[in-house]
Amino acid sequence: MGDQLYGISPEMLQYMADEVKSAHDIGTQIAIVVGGGNIFRGMAAASQGMDRASGDYLGMLATVMNSLALQDALERVGLPTRVQSAISMHQMAEPYIRRRAIRHLEKGRVVIFAAGTGNPYFTTDTASVLRAEEIHADVLLKATKVDGVYDSDPVGNKEAVFIEEINYMDVLNRRLKVMDTTAISLAMNNHLLLIVFNLKVKGNISRVITGARIGTRIYEPEVEE
Repeated sequence: MGDQLYGISPEMLQYMADEVKSAHDIGTQIAIVVGGGNIFRGMAAASQGMDRASGDYLGMLATVMNSLALQDALERVGLPTRVQSAISMHQMAEPYIRRRAIRHLEKGRVVIFAAGTGNPYFTTDTASVLRAEEIHADVLLKATKVDGVYDSDPVGNKEAVFIEEINYMDVLNRRLKVMDTTAISLAMNNHLLLIVFNLKVKGNISRVITGARIGTRIYEPEVEE
């Protein structure tokens, strides 16, 4: 969406493509899950009387639109990219097949997972964790508009306190709006490291990948015996 009120910003697409390419050039295998809120929000539609399942399916289609736009931007900067959709639409995207996705990554291609999980009532956060687990990702990066996790909304509360590290259960118990509870629980059950960081700072994806201490790490610390 960029600085627009809705839709797809060509400037943001170019920015994203450059950022992903910089991270890919380091030698990183990258898979991406894109949301669809810039086009359609299923929850918002449900709150206005639309059937929740119908709203969620429309939201999934919005993620496909974003995925195809991002694929085009990535390929224009020289990155071979494949879109895999959880909802079959063979003319535009491959069906999601886990082994094929892993093979694409091994060949140096960027893989974009579209249409969430293919099921209503599940968010793109949950789809991100699910796909990360399926492809055995080392880390799941959640790119946001703020520097990481705060104890309250930093946009509305200037006194919000930044949290550098936190475990999954504290996120759930404190009801921190990082990801939905299903996504956090799934990550916790499978010990998936989550890093929340600011996408709007140029170079941050590469910095996170190379180990820079930016953003918030969500994980379960090892207990010393």
